[in-house]
Amino acid sequence: MGDAILTISSKNYSSWSLRGWLLTKFSGLPFTENVISSDDPSMRDELLMLSSSFLVPSLIHDGINVWDTLAIGEYLNEIKPEAHLLPADPIKRTRCRSICGEMHSGFGALRSALPVNLHGDFPNFKIWKRAQADIDRITTIWRECLELSGGPFLLGERSMADAMYAPVVTRFLTYHVKLDPVCEAYCKEIMALPEMIEWIEAAKQEPSQMEELEVEF
Repeated sequence: MGDAILTISSKNYSSWSLRGWLLTKFSGLPFTENVISSDDPSMRDELLMLSSSFLVPSLIHDGINVWDTLAIGEYLNEIKPEAHLLPADPIKRTRCRSICGEMHSGFGALRSALPVNLHGDFPNFKIWKRAQADIDRITTIWRECLELSGGPFLLGERSMADAMYAPVVTRFLTYHVKLDPVCEAYCKEIMALPEMIEWIEAAKQEPSQMEELEVEF
């Protein structure tokens, strides 16, 4: 089984790159990063949510190309079942797929109003009603999952769900979203992951290249 190539873009701005990277890291599959510059016009459009093509992340492994985040997670679970990206328990596995699918296809107001920006820090950010509705739904998911699983991660053990919601954790911290103690503790758990620490340190080495995402709007 040869090393994989994971194509990503900006570590500072790309939530989907973070998801794919975490999934691959969690799986234990060795991989090489192929980073597309945010100066690339198509990648810039994607980061600014002007494109729905989702060019990143994509994973190439043993001649197989997987370019959708959920598909990457499913593929990695098949070849690395010992990593338990999807829980073995069928009830937890179904919940994992459900909440991952909800993140994959929903929360558009949150995405547009609170873009991922690991350089950013906006303590007085105004959260509009539609974005707040998304926040309320996400925190409800977290509380329900943590109550059922007992934590510390959404399904008990670290899983695909935590990779999918990790960029939301960074959004909540960047924009100083007020959270209840349960959700706040979950955010701390995610931010303490060695993989998250590695990603954020790399992101902060990137220059701020997108002025559109460097202002408090």
